[in-house]
Amino acid sequence: MYIPEKKPLFRKPSHESNPYRIAVMLGILLVMLMVLRNLNSGSITPLFLPTPTPTRTVNSFADEGETYFVAGDLEKAMQAYQQAVALDPTNVELRDELARIQIYSSTLLTIAEEKVTRLNEALATINEAIAIEPENSNAHAIKAFALDWLSDPNIVVGDRDALLTEAEQEVVQALQLDNTNTLALAYYAEILVDEQKWVQAEQNIREAVERSPDSMDVRRIYGYMLESIGNYGQAIEQYKEAIHINPNLTFIYLRIGANYRTLQNYEMALEYFDKAAKINEQLGVKDSVPYFSIATTYTQMGEFLVAGRNALKGLNYQPDNADMYGRLGIVYHRSRNYEGAIPAFKCALMGCTAEESCEVRQCNSETDPMVAVEGLPLSNTTIDYYLTYGSVLAGMHRSVNGYCEEAMRILKLIREQYSNDPTVMSTLTESENICKSYGYR
Repeated sequence: MYIPEKKPLFRKPSHESNPYRIAVMLGILLVMLMVLRNLNSGSITPLFLPTPTPTRTVNSFADEGETYFVAGDLEKAMQAYQQAVALDPTNVELRDELARIQIYSSTLLTIAEEKVTRLNEALATINEAIAIEPENSNAHAIKAFALDWLSDPNIVVGDRDALLTEAEQEVVQALQLDNTNTLALAYYAEILVDEQKWVQAEQNIREAVERSPDSMDVRRIYGYMLESIGNYGQAIEQYKEAIHINPNLTFIYLRIGANYRTLQNYEMALEYFDKAAKINEQLGVKDSVPYFSIATTYTQMGEFLVAGRNALKGLNYQPDNADMYGRLGIVYHRSRNYEGAIPAFKCALMGCTAEESCEVRQCNSETDPMVAVEGLPLSNTTIDYYLTYGSVLAGMHRSVNGYCEEAMRILKLIREQYSNDPTVMSTLTESENICKSYGYR
């Protein structure tokens, strides 16, 4: 019987080299070295890393800005448009809208210098737009808008007539570039109101309303025109149309409230001021103005205690804002709280320490912010504060307090700047005569 030879289950390893196998292994090694080098240099992204954050687009920032504007948060609207402009700096439409919102945001500022700064920022934004596209009709219209608001007699720096002339030239150019530009026509009406050209202003704004009845700007300007000629009831109706279109713009609610107050319809005035305050609360915006508007209304109603509480609430929203102390001083003066008015006016006009401001605000020094206040210079927006402060000091003078010394210093400062204003000088002279009766000169 033939039995085949058995082969061993385990072979003894061969010591002979396989050149093909070596070549393959060298190739794999070279590839691995190349991958490692590219990983270290960043040319290849490692697997399983987190997905990178998506880059925001220009449109997403613009949409965000529009959303915030509709919501009434003008500060965040500006920030969003500024980011959009940074991503697309040659986009004129973005700059147009940013400048428009910057102009409207100046309504949230109470100190004249801050308003002027914000309006000049808008002017710079729109000048950049015009430099990019010189024949952009909207850009010229919005520049006219900025120049017109800079001509406000309460804040104007320089020649007001020159600003109005330049504003009119810009808006005329906007209409020459595009005679269908309704926004330009509306801004032209606002400029004409400020130039006291009532008939032409009304013609322009009526035409603008016919063209674009659903424009907030157009309705606001129509309301402004009517308010300027003393037609407060119809002005209210136009302002209401504006907030029907943009229901969260608090500065329009404040205009409605002010017109109702002028008509002595205090309940409706308080309702609209309160709506402005509630919109700000929902947005987390700490704006003092609605509370001072409420305080002024209660003062006119003779409800001085409630007026004082609202004024203090407004002040504590902006404890470093000198203008708020001046407004508090006015509320106290009208409430015949002269002792409270004096330190409030001192903080507003002369400035005060953190401890003094806390005392005026009736704050808790352990839990409330401690802030010093820088006084406001004499200007068209502060003249009432200075006059009232001088008057209160003169009226409250006693030999033990020497208030007339400070009063005469304040009154002298006013006389140097407003000697040609008969209304100012009449009030000033009465206060001077009180102090002169005590021997002060």
